[in-house]
Amino acid sequence: MSKKIDRRDFLKIFGGATAASSAVLSACTGRNAQQTTADQQEPPTDQMTLRRNPHTGDQVSLLGYGMMRLPVVGGGAGREHPEADIDQDMVNRQVDYAIEHGVNLFDTSPAYCQGRSERATGIALSRHKRSEYFVSTKLSNFSAATWSLSASQEMFHNSLKNLQVDYVDYLLLHCCGLGAEGADGRQLSGMEAFYARFVDNHLIDWLSQQREAGKIRNLGFSYHGDVEVFNLLLRWHDEGRYHFDFVLIELNYLDWNFADEINPRNTDAVYLYNELHNRGIPALVMEPLLGGRLANVPDPIVAKMKERRPEDSVASWAFRFAGTHEGVLSVLSGMTYMEHLRENIRTYAPLQPITQEEDDFLMEIARDIYDLKTIPCNECQYCMPCPYGINIPAIFVHYNRMIKEGNLPHSRRSEEYERQRKSFLVGYDRSVPRLRQADHCVGCGRCVSHCPQRIAIPAELHRIDTFVENLKRNGLVPDCTQ
Repeated sequence: MSKKIDRRDFLKIFGGATAASSAVLSACTGRNAQQTTADQQEPPTDQMTLRRNPHTGDQVSLLGYGMMRLPVVGGGAGREHPEADIDQDMVNRQVDYAIEHGVNLFDTSPAYCQGRSERATGIALSRHKRSEYFVSTKLSNFSAATWSLSASQEMFHNSLKNLQVDYVDYLLLHCCGLGAEGADGRQLSGMEAFYARFVDNHLIDWLSQQREAGKIRNLGFSYHGDVEVFNLLLRWHDEGRYHFDFVLIELNYLDWNFADEINPRNTDAVYLYNELHNRGIPALVMEPLLGGRLANVPDPIVAKMKERRPEDSVASWAFRFAGTHEGVLSVLSGMTYMEHLRENIRTYAPLQPITQEEDDFLMEIARDIYDLKTIPCNECQYCMPCPYGINIPAIFVHYNRMIKEGNLPHSRRSEEYERQRKSFLVGYDRSVPRLRQADHCVGCGRCVSHCPQRIAIPAELHRIDTFVENLKRNGLVPDCTQ
């Protein structure tokens, strides 16, 4: 059994990123998030859709296994139970099942599962022939303490050791464009953090050399945050300064056109995808379900989807959309439970591409979801831990759930007002302990640079706190959902 790492000590090392991905990678949250159908036949073992990597010629499974929400002893995922041990036996069984059914890409990071994901992934994969799988990991040097060339090199070598491999098939510069806290405590912009983590220390040059030496077969980056960093990296690619074999982007039917409308600091997936596709750079996809949000849509939207394809889950629509686009090499999904693994395999074995009519339909659904005005939090927990103890994701989850369930009070003149008011306040206290609620936010802003969705977290917490205080006084904020 591996030695546990204290959560706060771990986050000091990895600069506020938690084991669960972020917005960084796609996954559903919770056992029921994908709303599986009653008819659960075993998926075929020989029909997984494969995509050819133009750089290596490898045939890669369209479904990639994200190893960021691994099951833990006692049930559930490590994100919900960070101190629990990973259930290695279950990880082994799920990896075996995935490989048996054609899944061959497994994506992890030194930051996932409080630093334990790579080791657990390595144990599970080492029981198979190296030719049966491709392994993807990241240079997750989020903390200023890991920005020296030697520290980042050590991180890479530790990844090889933990994964029990001599080379990595896919290596990513992790979270390019995301801000960070510098060694002096100053908050760095996305561009400043990118240079400090990968350029000024010559790390990107060293990683390019490792590719030439065969230690890395494909070198790429994952994008979050400042789009100017994304554009810079592609310009370097065009100029021949650096060559990128693939890029990991967030792509789903809500972010396709609405990412920057939900948050002006985000970038629409249609732009990111087209920039890669026009250059012939393969895309890996994260967040096809937006952290489970696109599997837990309001009932009226579920009814619309079921009317079109009664036997399909809500989640399968999102996975089909993400996988349909030409040039998408693999769609990553963090699958804690076997039933989610089975369903996602079924969706891609084989893929039934989204038709033009279905694409138009999903754009209508995206508009419906956008009009709900929820906070675009996918519970990645990169904002945690808050130095003042605030449970930021839990607050946003409760607020969004009230909107989804129709329990957000709007007017005292409504017949539903008292029921909605009670439901919101009682649910808030049950979901978030009093000392961890929004009223304790001091607006320090340390969380903002860590948020892949670039949410103005202090402003949203202040808005929710004002809304709650008005509810307690039996009043309402007029623009509570704006």
